[in-house]
Amino acid sequence: MNPIQRHLERDTLHQITRRHFLRNCATGMSTLWLASQGLAANAGGSRRDSSKPLGVLPPHFAPKAKRVIFLHMAGAPSQFEMFQPKPELAKLDGQECPKEFLDGQRFAFITGVPKLLGPVHPFHQEAKTGMWVTDRMPFLEKHFSKLCFIHTMQTDQFNHAPAQLLVHTGNQNLGYSSFGSWVTYGLGSENENLPGYIVLLSGGNNPDGGKSLWGAGFLPSVYQGVQCRSKGEPVLYLENPPGVDRELRGDVVKAIAALNQKTYERVGDPETLTRISQYELAYRMQVSASDAFDLTKEKPETHALYGTQPGKESFANNCLLARRLAERGVRFVQLFDWGWDSHGTGKDTSLDQGLSDKCKQIDQPIAALLTDLQVRGMLDDTLVIWGGEFGRTPMRENRGGVEMAFIGRDHHPAAFTMWLAGGGVKGGFSLGETDPIGYHPVTEPVQVRDLHATLLHLLGLEHRKLTYPFQGLDQKLTGVRSSRVIEEILA
Repeated sequence: MNPIQRHLERDTLHQITRRHFLRNCATGMSTLWLASQGLAANAGGSRRDSSKPLGVLPPHFAPKAKRVIFLHMAGAPSQFEMFQPKPELAKLDGQECPKEFLDGQRFAFITGVPKLLGPVHPFHQEAKTGMWVTDRMPFLEKHFSKLCFIHTMQTDQFNHAPAQLLVHTGNQNLGYSSFGSWVTYGLGSENENLPGYIVLLSGGNNPDGGKSLWGAGFLPSVYQGVQCRSKGEPVLYLENPPGVDRELRGDVVKAIAALNQKTYERVGDPETLTRISQYELAYRMQVSASDAFDLTKEKPETHALYGTQPGKESFANNCLLARRLAERGVRFVQLFDWGWDSHGTGKDTSLDQGLSDKCKQIDQPIAALLTDLQVRGMLDDTLVIWGGEFGRTPMRENRGGVEMAFIGRDHHPAAFTMWLAGGGVKGGFSLGETDPIGYHPVTEPVQVRDLHATLLHLLGLEHRKLTYPFQGLDQKLTGVRSSRVIEEILA
């Protein structure tokens, strides 16, 4: 054998990986191993075109909603200052918390015997629905007939990162697929020139759970959320470098796709398809993303409606971008707004000042988003979700057992409020009641997995059928524990 032949043979052997061996061995172990690694056939089988991982797929049954806009208030907003006035709690303000609410309970910062804290801001009943609302949300109040409140949400996590992971991935641990990833995996996306799942941030910081909140987990990474910016380039390095025009970039993408396709045919790793898809998407986004994220194309009256300031990063800008992306066929738009952790450690985290400032930042933009979607005929098939990762305690935080200079509340997983609008839910409706001080649900407790099952149902997806094989288990967003669709809130 001449040196050239030896070199070629050695190079071929180097390319034979463990996955090649297991795939080709005759014992059948290859299929078992690949299935355990999530590399077996996708759920949906022949429905899914492997060359178009984000291609539109039919739902399991007729959906009420076609797309999702999820507004997450990172840090956990206080239900007692926004949507749950609790007159009895107001009467008990300043009194020591009864022992039965403290025994056996774990708190993030409360120690000793804290004092009960009534609502800090005034409440009144909204005229049409009779539902209670704080005076901090005058714009949103006009839309209460569209909102469906769940006042008895529960979680078993009381720290931010794991609680956020539970809300967005169904599991408090890292490595699980996000809600948006499941939705794009199950339904694909209607716009092949934009990502099917886009994430926008505001408030000056990332949520505590980090990028795992919109990660693909064990799903192919083509389904992960794409973080975009509302200021400057939507995606960094999307533009061509100096000396490279669009035609040359297109030729490069085609050549790389051809090489990656050969690799996929040889190896069968779905991540190779992701690589092809992402290169091609980035090429198409050079035109489509610039247009979708250009807020200067909106009319002055639209900017006045939202309170937007083009060129700046803000929650208002992100709400307008969410509408622009939704109308262009993006399946899932996720907004995270940081700064809702009202412990009372300073003015910016106090319930009287900090929470008021945050309410002012989101009130007009959310109301504008609901108005805009309705005017454009999109609200009926767009599912809008608002909430945090848990609630706040009915007691005033006393970090270190000492009453603090500013007013705040600790983390509270036992009962908190979320609301939905559009996409097949009842408007002007409230589900669940808590006890007189808002500590525990007394009717209709709702677990996060129940919410996930319901949201998937509204999108036409049966949560028990939307699965992906990984580590010997057909993984689901709702996990292995029993969960239910919340029929009471369905229109």
